[in-house]
Amino acid sequence: MPTVQFTETVLRDANQSLIATRMPRTAFEGILGALDKAGYYSLECWGGATFDSCLRYLDEDPWERLRTIRKACPNSKLQMLLRGQNLLGYKHYPDDVVRLFVRKSVENGIDIIRIFDALNDPRNIEVAVDETLKSGAHASGTLCFTTSPIHTLESFAALAKQLEGMGAQSICVKDMAGIMGPQEAYDLVRAIKARVTVPVVVHTHSTTGLGFLTLLKSVEAGADVIDTAISAFSGGTSQPATETMAYALRQLGYTVPLDGGRLTEINDFFKPVQAAFLRDGTLNPTVLGTSPDCLIYQIPGGMLSNLVAQLTAQKKLDLLDQVLAETPKVRADLGYPPLVTPMSQMVGAQAASNVLQGERYKSVSKEVRSYVAGEYGRAPGDISPALRQKILGGKAPVTCRFADLLEPGVETARAELGDRAACDEDVLSYIAFPQQAEAYFEKRDAKKRNTVSYSLRRIDD
Repeated sequence: MPTVQFTETVLRDANQSLIATRMPRTAFEGILGALDKAGYYSLECWGGATFDSCLRYLDEDPWERLRTIRKACPNSKLQMLLRGQNLLGYKHYPDDVVRLFVRKSVENGIDIIRIFDALNDPRNIEVAVDETLKSGAHASGTLCFTTSPIHTLESFAALAKQLEGMGAQSICVKDMAGIMGPQEAYDLVRAIKARVTVPVVVHTHSTTGLGFLTLLKSVEAGADVIDTAISAFSGGTSQPATETMAYALRQLGYTVPLDGGRLTEINDFFKPVQAAFLRDGTLNPTVLGTSPDCLIYQIPGGMLSNLVAQLTAQKKLDLLDQVLAETPKVRADLGYPPLVTPMSQMVGAQAASNVLQGERYKSVSKEVRSYVAGEYGRAPGDISPALRQKILGGKAPVTCRFADLLEPGVETARAELGDRAACDEDVLSYIAFPQQAEAYFEKRDAKKRNTVSYSLRRIDD
């Protein structure tokens, strides 16, 4: 029987899906050595929402977080999730910014960059793939799985072949909402394996309860790598449990190169971390359950945990079911985009707005307006004519690759920051999240000033 490799998600997607990426570096530093020795194919530890959360909520430098993990895990391949031309933000960035971000990610410790576009528009992936290869890292071309009247097995397989043609060294099937059933997974992996020669990776969630079955059938179809989460941070909107999948696959005769003793050590470490997040309310038990309704709503784990958090903050959690029911309607109006960042946030926020205001599209977010204008890429299907008219009037949408219309951004940002930027990494943080980065820089500079002041006082004493 073949070998099945595992990517561990506890440092990124499990954290993002269950607790909206609120796990500080101090909560996991003590177990990095064991993670490094457990036998994983890779540790997914960066990208996605980690960058935003570090600056916005955790008072951390995301680059320093990555360097810390790199130093503690010298034997592991570190992996990140990148949104193609969106990078880690919520809009498209110029090519010079994309290239510098990819290069600096690799220089700071990333080995594998999983690159996707929320619309499965390959034009939005090509620059990031090219720079990943030039930087000496592994480019994992990614297709976002979804179901709709316009998404077919053949279209997904053709996209996988196109990604391989760009130079992708593996193909990842990203089932961000846990809606890919076992038969769909089997058929899709088989179709992709028949079209490409590079390894195939499968990523799913346990949201609907299908995750274990989906991964098992993916492996039977020939998947080379699967994404799982250590059990304390598995299940619900997160991934299936690492230990359980390893046990099941070994029993079926597959070779699983994971150290069971290390897995127990890792899980024992994260049990009290999980308990602490449950106690303080960061981990809402709602996201730990099984939600077969998501087979209809197609809401990914990170989106659901964020919706719960947002509605709870507004004391409107009782409207969650209405927001979930509105979500597929908004998605259909927008031409059936896959619900993955940033589209999941855009669709979810618009659905919430429609419900909270008691009127559909009474107000339309800036991001949805940009999407309808073609600034995020080619919509998979036809956008509602009424919504297009409401937003654009008679104006035609952009049809070219939107990044081709953008002026270079790196030098402009350097000039704006001046001495406040200590390095290129600071410039990139500022470009991605200007307000949050500036607030972080101010805090960092204040700490430095206080440290110098304290040192001078000690000298005077």
